Amino acid sequence: MPIIQVSLIQGRSEDQKAALIQALTDAAENSIGAPRDSVRVILLEVPNTDFGMGGRTAKSLGR
Repeated sequence: MPIIQVSLIQGRSEDQKAALIQALTDAAENSIGAPRDSVRVILLEVPNTDFGMGGRTAKSLGR
């Protein structure tokens, strides 16, 4: 059972997150032959104040 865990900055719509889950499931099925029903996708949303890039918070970078 593949488990795909993704951390991303908060702010995506439910439709965007659903599309990501579908695309990741498709990728697992196509690349490693995983049965769709066995694929698990976990999205972990992080506030932009708690996500850093290049020593700065995502919020300070306008993200």
